[in-house]
Amino acid sequence: MPNSSTLLVFAHRDEATAFADVPHLVTGVGKINAAVSLAEALAARDPKLETASGVERVVVLGTAGVVGEGQHRLDLNTVYQVTGAVQHDFSLPSPELRLAGPVILPEHTTTIATGDVFVKDDAQRAHIHELGAALVDMETYAFASVCERFGVPLQVFKIPSDFADSSTTDEEWDTIVFRKSEQLRAFWGDHLS
Repeated sequence: MPNSSTLLVFAHRDEATAFADVPHLVTGVGKINAAVSLAEALAARDPKLETASGVERVVVLGTAGVVGEGQHRLDLNTVYQVTGAVQHDFSLPSPELRLAGPVILPEHTTTIATGDVFVKDDAQRAHIHELGAALVDMETYAFASVCERFGVPLQVFKIPSDFADSSTTDEEWDTIVFRKSEQLRAFWGDHLS
């Protein structure tokens, strides 16, 4: 880790396989698991420090589905920095959250849509893209909400694993995720450590 004040977070343990030697938190999949686990970690306060548990920033690494088409379709082998998050499965008005961490990939920033479903449907993907998102996952909005409440800067970096369409399967992700973890580790070494 760059320093002890950075909390490295993954949603799924398979996304973290290339980081066995790096201290990190695995929250579990979905908005509730993400929110509860991250809030628990940040609430573990050190009385000698001003910040939550001494954490000065949270860095999330993981995979996401691509929901854009044409010129908005992101590349499967590029790491993107998420700068905005929306919810795609919430029926009430839900504001876009802007992530407060520094932007280090200005040429590769994007907005992500979060929902408690693994998206693999063409109509759903098109609806999510209409919300202004180019990527979809199951945790980022929760991470952003928790960090905003704790006043901790958040940086989220996602590498696409699939196109979130009708050809996508759970089994495909289960196979690809290990290669994506290696790609994230290379990105970590080049940009964050």
